[in-house]
Amino acid sequence: MSSPPALPDPAVCEQARLSRDARFDGVFFTAVRTTGIYCRPVCPAPPPRAENVTYYANAAAAQADGFRPCLRCRPELAPGDGHWHRGDDVVARALALIDRGALDDAPLASLAAQLHLGERQLRRLFVERLGAPPIGVRGTRRLLFAKQLLTETALPITEVALAAGFASLRRFNTAFREAYRMAPRDLRRQPAAPVAGDGLVLRLGYRPPYDFATMLDFLRSRALPGIERIEEAGYTRVVGDASAAGWLRVSHWPATAAGPAHALRLELHGIAPTRLQDTVRRVRRMFDLDAEPNAIAAHLAQDPRLAPLLRARPGLRLPSGWDGFEIAVRAVIGQQVSVAAARTLTARLSQRFGHPLPETLAAQGFAHLFPTPEALVDGDFDGLGLIGSRIATIRAIAAALLDGRVDFDPARTLDETVARWTALPGIGPWTAQYIALRALGHPDAFPAQDLVLQKAVPTDGSRLDARALQARAQAWRPWRGYAVFLLWRDAALSAASAASRSRSSR
Repeated sequence: MSSPPALPDPAVCEQARLSRDARFDGVFFTAVRTTGIYCRPVCPAPPPRAENVTYYANAAAAQADGFRPCLRCRPELAPGDGHWHRGDDVVARALALIDRGALDDAPLASLAAQLHLGERQLRRLFVERLGAPPIGVRGTRRLLFAKQLLTETALPITEVALAAGFASLRRFNTAFREAYRMAPRDLRRQPAAPVAGDGLVLRLGYRPPYDFATMLDFLRSRALPGIERIEEAGYTRVVGDASAAGWLRVSHWPATAAGPAHALRLELHGIAPTRLQDTVRRVRRMFDLDAEPNAIAAHLAQDPRLAPLLRARPGLRLPSGWDGFEIAVRAVIGQQVSVAAARTLTARLSQRFGHPLPETLAAQGFAHLFPTPEALVDGDFDGLGLIGSRIATIRAIAAALLDGRVDFDPARTLDETVARWTALPGIGPWTAQYIALRALGHPDAFPAQDLVLQKAVPTDGSRLDARALQARAQAWRPWRGYAVFLLWRDAALSAASAASRSRSSR
């Protein structure tokens, strides 16, 4: 994948800043030399004079030059830069590893080794493309997350420090004061929004447009009873493990008199402070909140088959999954069966092998967790309705995850991920690409063996074989995954329309 420019054209940045264009939120930041503050392009404050403005591609770069975040537009709410959100580019993979804690207990050399780079080369790439070294990017992200918790929740400052990844309150206070020139407690001017019981509410920004209804429709048809549920306006599921289970709910942040919020509302219950950052990261990936929908649409719309679908459903995202193992098991069970049948079989499996939940969670409608690899590697599958080859593959996946032959490591490229998974018995290219698409949210994953896709691309009733479909999709790279969901969505709507016509003609 070629490296995109670090910043849009300065004239584009200037126009976006003056018009407060939400499509550029997180794509760049505006630093004002006279105030020492950096802002999002959507900042509601009166725009400063152009000669006082410096543009940065990344919050870490602005902070490295001594600017501190605006308290009005709150840069911590900006979605991540879609250029570096996911994919095979080395910076994208490095950022994914940093988000997962790669630099928390290991030196930069360890991160570089995972990416097969030298430490100096990795640092140079970060400075060239993001304007700050890896350690600086990590520090900015931790502090911005702490800033969000201080602003939006009533968590004690000690727990905020833990949630942001600081080993001690003293180190957190020092880092916060050095970066923001204020103590953490100084942000607590407004009380946090009240939430029942042990709940927290966080605001997760995205770039518009966002087709949240289609996201919920996709998840609704696959929801597992006792683990997740989808209402008309939100998604709810149990998370955690047998020792510390909690639950979350994702819905749209309500609009105000000033207009739409361009954010989702994340409600968290029973989530330990040390798991908050990982939980937010998973939700952002699952709901694809860091995508740049207009850039993706502009690329895919060059294909005449995709252009009308993009106009009909602007803001379509990649619906990823909460847990990689859960998605892998679903992918195997879903081989050559309908979505409804796969959901039924997966529900039976999860009910038998999933750890039961206490009454406090049962009162919220949750019954059990999704099974762990340990529970399935030697489990008794008799009576579940799964054929022997599927059972053998599920056991092989569980064993391979436990011994490290496969994983969901974002340091791997798409080709490396597919090669590892297809080495397992019962895992072909379709399943491996589906796992990359929904477990990792890889934007270029493409299951060319999918029968629905092969029939959906032609409009004359014919069908492309996998090789012809691969060739057609080369022009869609690096966003083939988005084309997959556009075509799947269109095929589902066409099938529903045909079924409705059939019923009405009887």
